[in-house]
Amino acid sequence: MNRLKNEKSPYLLRHATDPVDWFPWGAEAFQAAKSTNRPIFLSIGYSSCHWCHVMERESFCDPAVAAFLNDNFVCIKVDREERPDVDNVYMTFLQAATGTGGWPLNVFLTPERKPFFGGTYFPPHERAGRPSFMHVLQQVSKVWREHRSEVEASAEAIHAQLEAAVADLAPTGMILSDGLIKNAARMLKQEFDARHGGFGGPPKFPQPGALGLLLRCAKRFKDNEALRMVLFTCGRMADGAIHDQLGGGFARYTVDAAWMVPHFEKMLYDNAQLARVYLDAHLLARAQTDRFADVARAILDYVLRDMTHPEGGFYSAEDAESEGHEGKFYCWTRAELRKLLTPEEFEVVESYFGITDEGNFIELGHPSPLPGQNVLGVRRPLVGQPAAVELLESAKHKMIAARAQRPRPARDDKILTSWNGLMLGALAHAYSVLGDEKYLAAALRNLNFIRTRLWVPARAQGAGSQLPDQALQTPGTLYHRWRDGARDDVQLLQAYAFLLDGVVELYQATLAPEMLEFAIELANAMIVRFYDPEVGGFWQSPPDAGDLILRIKDASDTAEPSGNAMAALALLKLAALTGRDTFKEPAEATLRLFAPHMNDVPQAVPYLLQALDFWLDEPVRVVIAGEPTAPSTRALVRAAHSVYGPNTVVLGTSGPAANLVPESNRSGAIAAFVCTAEGLSAPATGPEQLKSLLARA
Repeated sequence: MNRLKNEKSPYLLRHATDPVDWFPWGAEAFQAAKSTNRPIFLSIGYSSCHWCHVMERESFCDPAVAAFLNDNFVCIKVDREERPDVDNVYMTFLQAATGTGGWPLNVFLTPERKPFFGGTYFPPHERAGRPSFMHVLQQVSKVWREHRSEVEASAEAIHAQLEAAVADLAPTGMILSDGLIKNAARMLKQEFDARHGGFGGPPKFPQPGALGLLLRCAKRFKDNEALRMVLFTCGRMADGAIHDQLGGGFARYTVDAAWMVPHFEKMLYDNAQLARVYLDAHLLARAQTDRFADVARAILDYVLRDMTHPEGGFYSAEDAESEGHEGKFYCWTRAELRKLLTPEEFEVVESYFGITDEGNFIELGHPSPLPGQNVLGVRRPLVGQPAAVELLESAKHKMIAARAQRPRPARDDKILTSWNGLMLGALAHAYSVLGDEKYLAAALRNLNFIRTRLWVPARAQGAGSQLPDQALQTPGTLYHRWRDGARDDVQLLQAYAFLLDGVVELYQATLAPEMLEFAIELANAMIVRFYDPEVGGFWQSPPDAGDLILRIKDASDTAEPSGNAMAALALLKLAALTGRDTFKEPAEATLRLFAPHMNDVPQAVPYLLQALDFWLDEPVRVVIAGEPTAPSTRALVRAAHSVYGPNTVVLGTSGPAANLVPESNRSGAIAAFVCTAEGLSAPATGPEQLKSLLARA
């Protein structure tokens, strides 16, 4: 086994038996490159990446390829989910150099870690204009030996250009207005797929950030078209095979436009974001159906059932493959369904899912991963057929039990603070909207796990526990990854920002003062460690991250929200809850810094535009007087969250909102007050009265 045997990442451990002499990212590898005068071959991937596995089987397990790599390069393997900051540096290079990106990300570096050539997947033999991997290795090695000075000069020039691009980022004075949001909505509408929902063509990604932004447009501008687009998309995705029709949860994307041919891996971050979208869609469509609430429940129940550590942390992903074949766990042959189900059940399932002997992938114009396999997506809905619906539910129970006997796809069981923060927020929102206590219990256990395993509070670092939160000289530290009893030593903006958003959501669901106190401590630590007070914006890594050649401020949403967007949105909410400008000002400066991004490429920054939507107006504050755990108080909290209000915050009177409430309601009387820019409402003593006030706010 190579040096990766001592790592915690399941992805890195998978490569520990490769014949390639892999190093993990770190000082040992960097020193080896310098002492041997060899270039670095850096390969970045992740556990559920199909083409990462393909390239491993084809090339990294090939003894001849491994021997050439070992003789001519210092080889480093990185899990991009553990080190998104490392990945971001070299993906920035590749996209600037080639205009494309993806994983596996394979980059060649000087011993000083500066990139000079790279690509994504390289096949073992020349294919469709792509050179073979061995040919690439031979050419890079030859150029390094014969023209090293030119290569190093080129790498220096590339690095200088990347540094200049970061240094040039500064506020432009662009006016922040709702026109930026209108422009984003207009561009999303142009890309909307009116037939299947979603945006653009295949491959098709759910894009929860864009869907959430359009829901805000529906509220802000009374844009019924935006609302219709989101509800239609949510419905089509829920019917699609991208949605696990038996176990709940969503796959990463589909290779077709109709959501029917999924790439079967499931990611925690996708499902966290989609759960919140479906919950909000439920709030806006509940007069028509509770269907979207059921989809959200299925997502969260899947995570709690299959993706949760016994102590409450959430695992990262499930692979697309099982038994060596993509999708085998999820697909069915017609013969096995006929054998499993009664004739009546089979008839309904066959029609509902479009089951065929040949496999319905063929019908969809895509080759089946296995002969005769059928993917489960709704082809013929059972409208007005209660008897058929009953048979379908009976069949599903049998199919779930049968599927549970199959070998499951590999699970990446590392626990990432950033993604856990997203799921924490989804669970808190689900408790607020649906009132199910199991979601609150899961959220509380998850936060306890993170605070126990990944958070080092300020007092443990020598700060006096009595110091005001703004005066802490050594703020608390939040680490990024925990697995198998150990955490890493990496700090990332995304971890702080995503967790802050989740804790703010949990406070609003519970009104527990200790939640608000922790949110304040976490926000202060994030500002101290990542905020740039000179021009605004947040760095993705702290200044003492010495293993990076470049510090980046990233506002673009990828599969996950950007750290800057989530930091801005969470801080704005926290400022509304606490009344502190020390939280509002960094958020405002961040929005001003990235105003050109919101104007020029709004599709790339939907979460930043959501933060702008929150900032544009004075937020609506729902102040609830009463003991947080009292049933009447909880009923009012639930009512406050039952009306879609993305720019509404809910808070109790034990903290900063105490002075907003009349003296007569500070002595235990339970009531809710709606505070807007126009003033404070009369007290609402019942849920329906509060809902009525919020509907007019």
